[in-house]
Amino acid sequence: MAKTCEICNKGSQSGFNVSHSHLKTKRVWKPNIQRIKAVVNNEVKQINICTRCLRSGKVQRAI
Repeated sequence: MAKTCEICNKGSQSGFNVSHSHLKTKRVWKPNIQRIKAVVNNEVKQINICTRCLRSGKVQRAI
């Protein structure tokens, strides 16, 4: 599954873990992406959506 939201296009971000001794190692922050059935253009489709868009009501969940 792609780790990007189909509504807001939120994806993975990269950065560093920084230890107490200030050593840096690469790490990745991944968004909370859910695959849900939603109503898009009056038809039910399965889309990948982040929980922020789902919670804010940017898409209507199909029942």
